[in-house]
Amino acid sequence: MRIDILSLFPEMFKGVFGSSILKNAQDGGHVTYQVTDFRDFADNKHKKVDDYPYGGGAGMVLRAQPIFDAVEHVRQNDPESKPRIILLCPQGERFTQKKAEELSKEKHLILLCGHYEGYDERVREFLVTDEISIGDFVLTGGELGAMIIADSVTRLLPGVLGNEESAITDSYSTGLLEHPHYTRPAEYRGMKVPDVLLSGHHANIEEWRSRESLKRTWKRRPDLIKAKTLNEKEKQWIKEFVDESNCY
Repeated sequence: MRIDILSLFPEMFKGVFGSSILKNAQDGGHVTYQVTDFRDFADNKHKKVDDYPYGGGAGMVLRAQPIFDAVEHVRQNDPESKPRIILLCPQGERFTQKKAEELSKEKHLILLCGHYEGYDERVREFLVTDEISIGDFVLTGGELGAMIIADSVTRLLPGVLGNEESAITDSYSTGLLEHPHYTRPAEYRGMKVPDVLLSGHHANIEEWRSRESLKRTWKRRPDLIKAKTLNEKEKQWIKEFVDESNCY
């Protein structure tokens, strides 16, 4: 996969792409990251990429020209490709694990990081394919959102994680929050690991994990439960959770 990022502050990405799993993914040939300063494509001697909005109002608006030209530049080696061109903005679709999984199947992503009051509307109307928001809050720019998308998509690429099941069983990938984890020692300061995890009985362990995953989701993110189709065993577990909670 190739991920291009258009930003006015490319230096922000050095630490992110030069560390941990993202660095290993690029070193292993699974993904290529390229950060482009779209200020370099401004068509004026002062490299100005924003201007006052038509009709008046507060703030400055990013001009269409530098962004269009920067996108054309990063596509010049493969002009026939159809990359997903993603605008990072508060008005976009809420980013989810499902969206990350969808984007991980693409060959080329272009992430546009905005600043100031917003973008010239022609960028939205005639250039981008997706608009994404990482949450219902406003940041100074799209860089942090682009880092989040790049990270969440990269870890889903085949061969990136040491254990291919890790991404599959992560919170949200199954529609539920992940079950609790424990490691050595089996007892620490009187706090014990659940006996079932020490039993070696794989079927019982899997059932415990499924139940605990459902229980944690029921407690912390009931909205996810409402969006999930439950089987009969899960419905029975939910009833047990309710009964247990009424006992306290």
